[in-house]
Amino acid sequence: MRFRPSYDTLWFTGDLVNRGPSSLAVLRFVHSLGERAITVLGNHDLHLLARRFVADRRPKSGDTLEAILAAPDCDELLTWLRRRPVLHYDGYLGYGMVHAGLAPQWTFEEARGYANELETALRSTEFRTFLVAMYGSLPARWDPTLQGIDRLRFFTNCFTRMRYCSADGTLDLKAKGPLGSQSFAGLPWFMQPLRRSLDTRILFGHWSTLRLTIAQSETFNAFPLDTGAVWGDSLTALRLDDGIRFYVPATTREHPLAEE
Repeated sequence: MRFRPSYDTLWFTGDLVNRGPSSLAVLRFVHSLGERAITVLGNHDLHLLARRFVADRRPKSGDTLEAILAAPDCDELLTWLRRRPVLHYDGYLGYGMVHAGLAPQWTFEEARGYANELETALRSTEFRTFLVAMYGSLPARWDPTLQGIDRLRFFTNCFTRMRYCSADGTLDLKAKGPLGSQSFAGLPWFMQPLRRSLDTRILFGHWSTLRLTIAQSETFNAFPLDTGAVWGDSLTALRLDDGIRFYVPATTREHPLAEE
């Protein structure tokens, strides 16, 4: 089925950049779609912003961002990118979308409020201060009394980096493998028994080694869409109107890039 710009809207789960050799073309394409595209911010998108706006921010191994940083429309594109949400929700369709996940202690409504806090920091005139301090894995567990950059960093790690966590919500940001490969007594964030956002269907990307059956997705209201196209697997789309999935095999396999 072809994309109809006058009728359809494309949702992207983030990481528009740094997942292949054509980051600039992808960013320009999604930007050109205007209101016909909705994208949430991923960890690589935030890293791109830091590369541009934080003095002396060094590239990571495998970065493919230089063409964007050298482009004449770089600042236009990144101003647009900086104003993308970290969480999107459509009440009519009944789906929410993030790049990585939600802390199991959060209701979906709470998550929307926390996303708003993070988006406000990114859109403010002081956004560079946040970009300087956003890197790091601490604090590892949610505490509603967190303030300042600790609070924003935890939000960032949940919305853009998390996969596994323990029952009390402590994040393990090093575990990246498929189900059953983790070396600690944790579960994927969406499988935690006390997860408070279970009543909301959530689309997410980030986890390229995760594979769920349709039954599992429906049980946990969790719909992972990153199926490792950059590693030679396939590109996956879910038609939200009827739940039909579409798969396009990758034509090439890229060299490994940094996951975080």
